[in-house]
Amino acid sequence: MKRHFIILSMLLSALCAMAYDGDIQVRHDSILSVISGAPSQSASAVSQQRKSITAFGAKAGGTTDCLPAFRKAMKLAAKTKNGLHIIVPKGEWFVKGPIHLVSNVTLELQEGATLKFSAQPEDYLPAVRTSWEGTFCQNYSPFIYGYGLTNVAIIGKGSIDGNCMETFPQWKKEQKEDQMRSRQYNHEGKSIEDRNFGKDSKLRPHLLQLFDCKDITLEGVFITNSPFWCVHLLRCENVVCRGLRYDAKLVNNDGIDPEMTRNLLIEDIDFNNGDDNVAIKAGRDNDGWREDARPSENIIVRNCRFKGLHGIVIGSEMSAGVRNVFVENCTYAGYTKRGLYIKTNPNRGGFVRDIYFQDVEFGEVEDLFYITSMYAGEGADDNHFTDVEDIHVKNVSCKKANNAAIVLQGTTAKPLRNISFENVSVEECKIGFSSVNTLDIVLRNCTLGGKVDSAPSQVSAKDKLFEK
Repeated sequence: MKRHFIILSMLLSALCAMAYDGDIQVRHDSILSVISGAPSQSASAVSQQRKSITAFGAKAGGTTDCLPAFRKAMKLAAKTKNGLHIIVPKGEWFVKGPIHLVSNVTLELQEGATLKFSAQPEDYLPAVRTSWEGTFCQNYSPFIYGYGLTNVAIIGKGSIDGNCMETFPQWKKEQKEDQMRSRQYNHEGKSIEDRNFGKDSKLRPHLLQLFDCKDITLEGVFITNSPFWCVHLLRCENVVCRGLRYDAKLVNNDGIDPEMTRNLLIEDIDFNNGDDNVAIKAGRDNDGWREDARPSENIIVRNCRFKGLHGIVIGSEMSAGVRNVFVENCTYAGYTKRGLYIKTNPNRGGFVRDIYFQDVEFGEVEDLFYITSMYAGEGADDNHFTDVEDIHVKNVSCKKANNAAIVLQGTTAKPLRNISFENVSVEECKIGFSSVNTLDIVLRNCTLGGKVDSAPSQVSAKDKLFEK
């Protein structure tokens, strides 16, 4: 019944949405047709053996370490035909270290269940292969981690609580040295096996990271208190993120970060994040130009409710490129600083193209649309310019932009190209439109800062034309 309801909702959304023009609609639909998520969650799936985490020795209450139970469960799942459906019942389940997933596993957090992780950094060692702000490295394990997996699902109405308010977030002010060292390794092309962080470093781990995984479903769970980015999809393929809920207000608590990921559906998400809601990335600098790098592409975001720093962000780590992104039928649940924010600089190279932003509503923002090729003033002396082109916005409304409705900042070397805004309405704004180093920019039926319906006034005495 649940799956039938989801399918019906998807069909209704498709019918209600404004159609894209011609071949764009064909491209959109072809992308959607190949996104299915975890096979174990399909209507025709072969059922997995179901076991409660209590069968492996886990005890609720928040004091017993349940990590050994999860390890036993994953070990059984790895050798069981069709995998394993692991049920975490109502209660608080303390986990003293990372849960490393295996292929063909479903982790169901039932309503009232909370995975509460240890806040101690040493519990997330030894280091694993991961990345940090677009640079590959060896670092602390993400709290929930999967590498090279297929058919993985995390579902249910329960919660994932990083529980790290007093530890990892405090590292932000101490991370600069390790951050710069990671970038040095990136630019030098140092072997990833030799980019060692973890113990004695200050690069925070992710809450949930799936790396080189495919056929994934993340559905329903509530996410809070992440040490860094909440959901990092690194080099993944065929992913469905549906019905996730957030109250993640710690530093750099991005909601969903797809990186070098393709064929991704993000729908019906309640964002409430202390950073970007969706931040699409594709590697930083040299790591985005490697032979095995690939663009983030074929991403559909729909029927979501934005709240946090920014709604949709592309960059700034996007050196392998970003293309074919559709954002549609979304609204807001509260303040976002920017609605759509595309950011790159002359360090990045790569491209951003074929971005479609349609039928979206915002309340109060600082800037509704901000596209810049000079992000943070970085790379001004470099020459790895980014192609930013073919970006199309249609049927978007906003009540108030405290700064600007639309800001476009290209470079003389590579101006922003072929960007259109149609039926964009901003009731109140300080600056309506600002454009530097751009080509082929089109505005159709846009009202930025209010609408003038009256006829032009005639000359009168108040014009003071004849005064000395």
